[in-house]
Amino acid sequence: MKRAKVAVVGAGNVGATVAHQLLMHEVADTVLIDVVEGMPQGKGLDLAESTPVEARSVLMDGSNDYGALAGADVVVITAGIARKPGMSRDDLLATNAGIVKAAAEHVKAKAPNAFVVVVTNPLDVMTYLAWKVTGFDRKRVLGMAGVLDSTRFAYFVSRELNVAARDVQAMVLGGHGDTMVPLPRYTTVSGIPITDLLGAEVIAKLSQRTRDGGAEIVALLKQGSAFYAPGSSVVAMVKSLLRDEKRLLPGAAILAGEYGEPDVCLGVPMVIGEGGVERIIELKLGAEEKAALHKSAEAVRDGMKVLKERQFL
Repeated sequence: MKRAKVAVVGAGNVGATVAHQLLMHEVADTVLIDVVEGMPQGKGLDLAESTPVEARSVLMDGSNDYGALAGADVVVITAGIARKPGMSRDDLLATNAGIVKAAAEHVKAKAPNAFVVVVTNPLDVMTYLAWKVTGFDRKRVLGMAGVLDSTRFAYFVSRELNVAARDVQAMVLGGHGDTMVPLPRYTTVSGIPITDLLGAEVIAKLSQRTRDGGAEIVALLKQGSAFYAPGSSVVAMVKSLLRDEKRLLPGAAILAGEYGEPDVCLGVPMVIGEGGVERIIELKLGAEEKAALHKSAEAVRDGMKVLKERQFL
């Protein structure tokens, strides 16, 4: 029986955390790939040396060579830079677009049968770019952020209500950023909608904290951004792909008219299994929710316009 293989492009905090979570859940043999000489090899060896004490049988490795993509069942793209002082959002987008485009070209050449999970920001635009560059079926290219945004919302709800976090199921749609759309009506505690448990003002406060979730951590760390929760979110998607778990998770998908939004990447509920994005679930949205989701889609399209202007698309 063929062993599953995951290649993680980018061996920074997020990439290394993904690899560690893959090891701890014994999901697949994993290789970290990065352009920084020695870093992926060092982290891969460090992880590998933990397998005896953790009683895990997966293999861990690192490489500076994109040839290590060969045979990967899933490629996770985390490579990219954070926004620096004086750098515009468009400049950040263009810089990371160059990194993601190069990675996607290598994936197309060396792992043509792989699924691709994109983590690099701005996530929805980068997922769309990876899809275009690889030319893969849209079911095989997906972005992570919906799982992360929803788990943040779920955590904040659990603390507000003083209930077990695992009993909260949250739903957040839209782009990964200021225009994301938390859906309180579809967020429940053991099946009970939070609209029955919390007042409108509190829900609005928790929704806004969810939108600001990444920025809150950046402000606290002062250098760098979140990686533990993003890493866990990636692995939830990878497990569902490789183990055909059929998880219904919110994630960034390439839309072809779903929710009235053609040719854009946007966070929506999806069923993830051995076929990739096997189904997109179209929730019944109210007028305000539809308007908010469309606004989010337009924000993603603004990023796509920048890519076209700078000839990445």
